[in-house]
Amino acid sequence: MAELISFGVDGALHVPEEPVIPFIEGDGIGVDIWPAAKSVLDAAAAKRGNKVAWKEVLAGQKAFDETGSWLPDETVETFRTHLIGIKGPLTTPIGGGMRSLNVALRQILDLYVCLRPVRWFTGVPSPVLHPELVDMVIFRENTEDIYAGLEVEAFTPEAAKLSEFLRAEMGWEIREGSGIGIKPISEFGSKRLIRASIKYALEHGRPSVTMVHKGNIQKFTEGAFRNWGYDLVREEFADVAVGWDECGGKPGDKLLVKDAIADITLQQVLTRPTDFDVIATTNLNGDYLSDALAAQVGGIGIAPGGNINYVSGHGIFEATHGTAPKYAGQDKVNPGSLLLSGVMMFEHLGWADAAADIVAALEATIADKVVTYDFARLMEGATEVKCSEFASAIVDKL
Repeated sequence: MAELISFGVDGALHVPEEPVIPFIEGDGIGVDIWPAAKSVLDAAAAKRGNKVAWKEVLAGQKAFDETGSWLPDETVETFRTHLIGIKGPLTTPIGGGMRSLNVALRQILDLYVCLRPVRWFTGVPSPVLHPELVDMVIFRENTEDIYAGLEVEAFTPEAAKLSEFLRAEMGWEIREGSGIGIKPISEFGSKRLIRASIKYALEHGRPSVTMVHKGNIQKFTEGAFRNWGYDLVREEFADVAVGWDECGGKPGDKLLVKDAIADITLQQVLTRPTDFDVIATTNLNGDYLSDALAAQVGGIGIAPGGNINYVSGHGIFEATHGTAPKYAGQDKVNPGSLLLSGVMMFEHLGWADAAADIVAALEATIADKVVTYDFARLMEGATEVKCSEFASAIVDKL
């Protein structure tokens, strides 16, 4: 019998045998990758004796065509009441409407963690020599920074008014004809993100958390993010974690919490990937870093992601790439990103065995060189298959 997932006073999800999970098919290639991913998820759930009662909700172009709204209230309310959901890629309205449907969902439901695990799957083509050394989990703050959307357009009355205020009250030299953005970074937002990353590292036996920031230049926003992180370690985790500033990189048997400047981090994840494990970072840095790391392990086409609020129990897992409309309906593209986001969702639900089964079957399929076009063009002797055929091959391996 289908039942809703609940979130207990113990701070844990309570998952029935047949949970109701809402999904957004997605725009563009969503029509191809969602059915493929769903078939694998269903097979893995059935193997462990479970079933998912999928509930479709609308967002993006499909929602606009059917309801006149890009993000219907009913969709938001369904995610709110059902706690956990999954979505394909969504079209961002052009010339009006919401800045981004993905950002809107994150902000409305306060999904403050963008969780992006990055690891290499055996056999996946990679542009680096040793992709197997990349095994990182990014905690990207999801609600603040420039993604808050607090900006004014150049040559507008709003820009003129804000510029005048900043000149008169702050003594700031603002060039005429400037667009202006506000970058809020709060103690509350920073600490809850870093707290989640530290708890994850402790629960998963990870040796370190690196706070990535640009605090050498943006001292009162990104620099504050770093400082609040070290404060948090002392205030809440002193018995199990220690900051680099207090141990000089010698944490003993404790979790090491350290920090790195964002620009050098983008170099060192290439040259010294084993130095990084769990990464906690601000919104824009996390956006750049997530995609740069994905490139090292095969590209964003197989990069999963989840947006999570660990306090309320809400989570929406998603394909991290775009809608690729020119390929829509061709049964061509790689469903890996959405499928692996489903793997993350299963892990989050406590179905670790089903998640591990999917990963093993995916790797075995790629090892047989049965792959979609994006991998086939980079592999010698590959058998190129359709999106749906790739999913069927994975199910066969289950």
